[in-house]
Amino acid sequence: MKISIFSAFYPFRGGIAQFNARLVRSLEKENEVSAFTFKKQYPNFLFPGTNQYVDEKDIVDKIQAKRIVSTFNPFTYLGAAKTIKGANPDLFIANYWMSFFGVFMGIFASKQKKETAKLAIIHNLIPHEQRFFDKWFNNFFLKRYDGFVVMSNSVKNDLLSCKPNAKYIQLNHPWYDHFGGIISASEAREKLKISPTKKTILFFGLIRDYKGLDLLIDAFSELNDEYQLVIAGEVYSNLQKYENQIAQSKAQSRIFFFNQYIPDSEVQNYFSAADVCVLPYRSATQSGITATSFHFEVPIIATNVGGLKEIIDPPELGLIVEEPNSNMLKDAICCYFENNMKEKFQINIRKEKESNTWSEFAKSLISFSKTI
Repeated sequence: MKISIFSAFYPFRGGIAQFNARLVRSLEKENEVSAFTFKKQYPNFLFPGTNQYVDEKDIVDKIQAKRIVSTFNPFTYLGAAKTIKGANPDLFIANYWMSFFGVFMGIFASKQKKETAKLAIIHNLIPHEQRFFDKWFNNFFLKRYDGFVVMSNSVKNDLLSCKPNAKYIQLNHPWYDHFGGIISASEAREKLKISPTKKTILFFGLIRDYKGLDLLIDAFSELNDEYQLVIAGEVYSNLQKYENQIAQSKAQSRIFFFNQYIPDSEVQNYFSAADVCVLPYRSATQSGITATSFHFEVPIIATNVGGLKEIIDPPELGLIVEEPNSNMLKDAICCYFENNMKEKFQINIRKEKESNTWSEFAKSLISFSKTI
């Protein structure tokens, strides 16, 4: 099958680019795949982080994607659609995670040949931080695709609320396997220059207000000296707020804040150092952090928002906190360590690994595409 896929790819960084690099590698084993990406994803003055692009020193999968569209330049939209059409795909796949992309991604689908199947992988449909144009842009996008892939009940419900007759398949988010293997906790903690013996809690990923880091810091501040907290990720909101909160915490000396984008080559250090990964989110759909944490066999404590519970709870891969509440988070962390739950959850994680592979995801996606 000839497949064209549009997404963030190298040289852009982040979870969507990582997801689609792994997907392309799985699809191209049995298909002819053409990858397309942005000329420019965000204008620099609107980008909340320090850099949209990977560091050339970082070890990443450099997917050779053709750069065809500038998000904020409508004059590039039709030309980009024509370029994708020129690849003559049997299947066109778009990755959707931001409503502002709805217009040009909708145009991409509408300009393909009639016989080309149009499939959208929806990472997020209803934004965590909503804007006035979200509904219109989402509808414009959804009307132009034949089928959809979702990876949680939360996104499925959002899809059906916007398009009740949508044809979709729900697949598990495959677990990431490109960050290297697990190293010893002692080696990882030495690299991070943290205590080799304390119970280690990890918060990982880009930091936005809806992710509830403030709740975790409050919860951690009530834990005794046996614990340490590692925060690893670039702040995409108010850095001063978190720095002030940490400075005022009585546990300040046991909080290690790595305010930076974590390159792929260093991810293994943070997860190998951790006893548990905490997702104290106020809202969510699914999270790529779960796919990374489970690859490193690190159990998760997460709030019951979006699709997190369905990923973690039924196979017992961690604990669910019913509300985004600092006291409840503290109690869950204490319960996890006091009852020595890590080993039990790790056994379950190892059992689940075999069914959450990229090859199985790609096979299911292709099979579904032939029905739309």
